[in-house]
Amino acid sequence: MDSPFLDKKIVLENEHAFSIYDGFPVSKGHCLIVPKKIVHSIFQLENDEYLACFELVKEMRELLVKEFNPSGFNVGVNNGKDAGQTVSHAHIHIIPRYKGDVPKPRGGVRNIIPDKGDY
Repeated sequence: MDSPFLDKKIVLENEHAFSIYDGFPVSKGHCLIVPKKIVHSIFQLENDEYLACFELVKEMRELLVKEFNPSGFNVGVNNGKDAGQTVSHAHIHIIPRYKGDVPKPRGGVRNIIPDKGDY
């Protein structure tokens, strides 16, 4: 399996994962946490690899707060074609959010499915 992430500029890394800025960001600072092991799903990672990815999520969040001063975050994974996964190398999105970036942010990631997020 080829990975489009391996030639990108690394922002942070640990033993099992690295972070890069998204090539098609939806907000300022949108980045990805990518496991070094090439797997289709984060659920194929060993426990230490999985935990290392989410440790890097926390570290990257701290960097993004200092650099971009967002007022919130969405963190998510597209796992499987029907969930919108288009790249076969597992990765975690960290999307900084800013006050007023959308008219109605209520529901956050629940808004993936139209008309289900505003509860």
